[in-house]
Amino acid sequence: MRPNMAPPSGTSGNRDYCFIAGLPRSGSTLLSAILRQNPRFHASMTGPIASLFKSLIANVSSGSEISPLVTTEQRRRLARGLFDNYYADIGAEVEVVFDTSRSWTAHIGALVDLFPQVRVICCVRNVAWIMDSLERQFRQHQFENTSLFQSDSERSTVFSRTETLAKPNRMVGFALAALTEALYGEHAHRLMIVDYDKLVAAPHQVLTQIYSFIDQPLFAHDFDNVVFDAPTFDAQIGLSGLHRVYRKVEPRPRRTLLPPDVFARFANMNVWDALRQQSRTEKDPENKQEPRNLVAI
Repeated sequence: MRPNMAPPSGTSGNRDYCFIAGLPRSGSTLLSAILRQNPRFHASMTGPIASLFKSLIANVSSGSEISPLVTTEQRRRLARGLFDNYYADIGAEVEVVFDTSRSWTAHIGALVDLFPQVRVICCVRNVAWIMDSLERQFRQHQFENTSLFQSDSERSTVFSRTETLAKPNRMVGFALAALTEALYGEHAHRLMIVDYDKLVAAPHQVLTQIYSFIDQPLFAHDFDNVVFDAPTFDAQIGLSGLHRVYRKVEPRPRRTLLPPDVFARFANMNVWDALRQQSRTEKDPENKQEPRNLVAI
């Protein structure tokens, strides 16, 4: 355990909660598939709790006729109950639950309120390669209109597809905006940035640092036998194999499918790189802010 720091996971009942967020196509499913090898851990792909949380808050907020009937403390208990009730059926041997959603970085203030020592692992990747990965998935399903795009004009060309995905309320744009907000916010020290390229190139090193970040004893993972697939979920969005992971964790270099101008546009959107380089001992010379103590690997 790091000095002067309480156990860094959210605790509810006898179970700790950690969170996985970040960007799409950046290794969150792979990381979950690795973590779930540990019998003390429960981890999976994106779950429903973040959506349920947003719906709950919307239904008891100003403008709802029931909002005066639900106090702030009752709202906290209802929100906390989402976690304990959703995960009530997992085995008693599970001590740490990792809940995954790209939305959590947009609600980190609420997570801190619910779980005061919470930690969030944020999976990231060069945004150009995220777009490349999604474009590759699209081209592998020529006889399916994925629900990622809502009209012919959105799905017509690589230019319209990447523009659509980058919009502030769509898959990549929202996740990047939520992550950026959290990275520059007051709870940035609760985040760990995990770069996809480093995860696949040096999984043992990355997992060792993750275990330290969440203050859990190390486990001997098998990086040659990682298994995860979600065929039913992937089929309903029209991208079969989207969440299937390769058995062996290793880099798989490839050439991009994106036109050069499209790739260049998204290649310089990695806000975490600048923060990674920011000194942890000196104030930001421009903004005069205290260093954020961002944990990045």
